[in-house]
Amino acid sequence: MPPTLTPRGPRRQGKWGTPRSIECPGASVAGDTGRMGHLDIGGIGYFLPDGRPLLDDVSFRVGDGARVALVGPNGAGKTTLLRIVAGDEAPHAGSVGRSGGLGIMRQDIGRIDDDRSIRDLLASLASPAVRDAAVELAAAELGIMEVDDEPAQMRYAQALVDWADVGGYEAEAGWDRVTDAVLSIPFDAAQHREVRTLSGGEQKRLVLEALLRGPDEVLLLDEPDNALDVPTKRWLEDRLRASNKTVLFVSHDRELLARVATQVATLEPGVNGAAVWVHGGGFATYHQAREDRRSRLEELLRRWEEEHAKLKELVLTLKTKAAFNDGLASRYSAAQTRLRKFEEAGPPTLLAREQNVRVRLRGGRTAKRAIVATGLELTGLMKPFDLEVWFGERVAVLGSNGSGKSHFLRLLAAGGSDPGPEHAPADDLPVAPVTHTGRVVLGPRVRPGWFAQNHGHPELVGRTLLEILHRGEGHRAGLGREQASKALDRYELVAAAEQRYETLSGGQQARLQILLLELGGATLLLLDEPTDNLDLHSAEALETGLAAFEGTVLAVTHDRWFTRTFDRYLVFGADGEVVETPEPVWDVGRVDRVR
Repeated sequence: MPPTLTPRGPRRQGKWGTPRSIECPGASVAGDTGRMGHLDIGGIGYFLPDGRPLLDDVSFRVGDGARVALVGPNGAGKTTLLRIVAGDEAPHAGSVGRSGGLGIMRQDIGRIDDDRSIRDLLASLASPAVRDAAVELAAAELGIMEVDDEPAQMRYAQALVDWADVGGYEAEAGWDRVTDAVLSIPFDAAQHREVRTLSGGEQKRLVLEALLRGPDEVLLLDEPDNALDVPTKRWLEDRLRASNKTVLFVSHDRELLARVATQVATLEPGVNGAAVWVHGGGFATYHQAREDRRSRLEELLRRWEEEHAKLKELVLTLKTKAAFNDGLASRYSAAQTRLRKFEEAGPPTLLAREQNVRVRLRGGRTAKRAIVATGLELTGLMKPFDLEVWFGERVAVLGSNGSGKSHFLRLLAAGGSDPGPEHAPADDLPVAPVTHTGRVVLGPRVRPGWFAQNHGHPELVGRTLLEILHRGEGHRAGLGREQASKALDRYELVAAAEQRYETLSGGQQARLQILLLELGGATLLLLDEPTDNLDLHSAEALETGLAAFEGTVLAVTHDRWFTRTFDRYLVFGADGEVVETPEPVWDVGRVDRVR
């Protein structure tokens, strides 16, 4: 009869509780083992379930140690391409080749809201052998807790042996370093905590630490910087630059792109799906290279069209003359052949249509003092502070995650401490109350419009974009089909007019929310991380729209590029103080609270 086994204790012990000295492979500062990896993406084609082409002959290489940024318009297929490379989706054409282990950060990291534990999450990032052994060990543990009989004990004993054999204890030593770096607690204390109790930034940092410390030579990172504050973004930038891992990543953060990317691969949507263009330099030279390429292709296309017109004219001329002169029949036949071969060869690379997002945030005149806060304290978050924001000012609200910035915007979105009828939100988005003391009031004719990036918008789920604009809500009047289509066209959303809101990409949802603010007549824009999911062109269009907006803007942001367009900076500090600074301040520590 086997010995009675009890549920496992601390993971720093070896098989059967024997202490062992452990060094986790690949757990150096940058997590590099000296081995290199690469990706070969060849001729990838992919069709959406409704038959529309999404990707068309996408081919490029991510060489050993390269850091390639994958950019393109929202909905162009960036996440789908990463899922194909990861093996989560099968392409309809083409193949993916790889050398080295593959570590993956998927797009849902930062928004996990199920019952996964930290142990489950970290195990899911490990090698298949460790991942499978972790699942079996958890099941065996549960089994012995439910029925402590001999088969359950034997299964648990075998699971422990298998866990040791695949390097499970070594993996736990690495996870201990990860939880200590991110949460300041050992893995033993953190492992059973649910991931959903962590902030979005903590979820991201946990996964990034594990991948960068891990042994995988190739990393796929889908928007790794979203939900990170600026100090953590800088940490990520430094770690990626110091690492010799091969990285393919999606990001919309222009500062991160400029500091990290060694190459930029652009998905360019076309009639047959998105093709790819790769700029062999970094982001600093990307825009000029893209403009030069566009000018070059336009010139080649112009010459091709001129030559095509000449050949067609020659064929028509010879056809007419050959009808009266048999001696010209051979020249006519040769001209036809030449035209046919010219057309079969086709024009030079067709230009991808440039996005043309046009944001028309109008606003309107309000009282000179748009916001006045007196002794305002967000209960349990920040100390009392006073603030005056004048009509027309652009105020960037800065600080670390969890400091109370979003709560402050939500309080203003509800109309402040004592809202009047004129302060009703421009949209119909429900605003949860914010516990506070002191007062914050909005001036006359100040109507808030709230962009809440992480709000699920249940009021929009199940409805197509045309239905949303046709019905109208709150202070937003309904639009006829033609007007709604024109509005969607300005935001590059007309092709998705019949799609339901929840089927849009994150960037498309963000653009629709900005359009709803535009139509709602807001005079005070409250923007919570508005550029997080916007592609590069849409972010630039938003900046242009805000510059023309007649009204006041407060934006919570960690986008250093976007912040340069603001003229006041309100910093929520780690000590609970709220101060104004003449320049953006990014090196703000995390608020020290019980965790």
